[in-house]
Amino acid sequence: MSQIQIDDIKTSLGAFFEENTYTKVSVLVDENTHNHCYPIIKDFLPDHLVIEIASGESNKNLNTCQLIWEKLTANAFDRKSLLVNLGGGVIGDMGGFCAVTYKRGIDFINIPTTLLAAVDANVGGKLGIDFQGLKNHLGFFQDPKAVFIDPIFLETLSKKELRSGFAEVIKHGLIVDKDYFQQVSNKGLDQENWNAVIAHSVEIKNEVVKADPKEAGLRKILNFGHTIGHAIESFYLDGENHLLHGEAIAIGMICEAHVSKKLLSLEVDTLGAISSYILKIYPDLNIQKRDFTSIISLMYQDKKNVNNLLNHSLLYEIGRATYDVAVDEKDVMDALFYYINLKA
Repeated sequence: MSQIQIDDIKTSLGAFFEENTYTKVSVLVDENTHNHCYPIIKDFLPDHLVIEIASGESNKNLNTCQLIWEKLTANAFDRKSLLVNLGGGVIGDMGGFCAVTYKRGIDFINIPTTLLAAVDANVGGKLGIDFQGLKNHLGFFQDPKAVFIDPIFLETLSKKELRSGFAEVIKHGLIVDKDYFQQVSNKGLDQENWNAVIAHSVEIKNEVVKADPKEAGLRKILNFGHTIGHAIESFYLDGENHLLHGEAIAIGMICEAHVSKKLLSLEVDTLGAISSYILKIYPDLNIQKRDFTSIISLMYQDKKNVNNLLNHSLLYEIGRATYDVAVDEKDVMDALFYYINLKA
């Protein structure tokens, strides 16, 4: 497991570079983190190269990786170099992927600048890029050298981005911690203590990951909402109805809670409570009936599937999840209709 530190970023980076020496350092940013987040850290770094890429999930692909590798190569980065990933989930996923593959691997650290990255994407060592429209189709398990979390970066986010990350917080409560779910659901987004929220979500994810680093079993519960959610996210990736990751996962959690009621012991009142709360936070997300067949087709590319079965992580109750539940297409279709009927 990598070092994860929630602290003032100046303190974190200062201590890190006192203890670690690198021949070269590069900072990977997109146009947003370059403008809003890089100024916060630049004076606490040794001499470094800045590599800027275009923001967004649609750019998390081999073409962008090639640009990163070319910049590292042109600037003579060797195997004793460091890549600093400054950004959200896309930067962390892709920057780590490029670091692991460059000259068979260089060190990288993550500085998450979004709530999504702080509580989920930058924790746990999953790296990946999208391929032919399939989310995280190529990737590795590899921990960063360190993850430095400072809630100051949340001040740079739009409410839409903050809300996207909050979906993973909701998920953590639903799968392992009923009290946590109740605590966060009793407050509005503008009332949350983000230091406490981030610390608790990181603790939850770390405990699951430590028990199952390579996702052979228990770690799969972290995918609650993601089998349907990733398919929705991938389908609408380049269209007018583009959804952020957490927005798609919010829809996925409602749908997979519906499947949980049908196949497991989730009570109908609990399904209603989960659905109404998520809709309260995400009232404006829409999917179309005409797209359901295509969304289900994308689910067959999910990495948890075995022998062409649609494997899901589902809920027995709030705070208790399971994994590898085979779900047929009709159950998924019913769940998608359940979601749009809630919106009607």
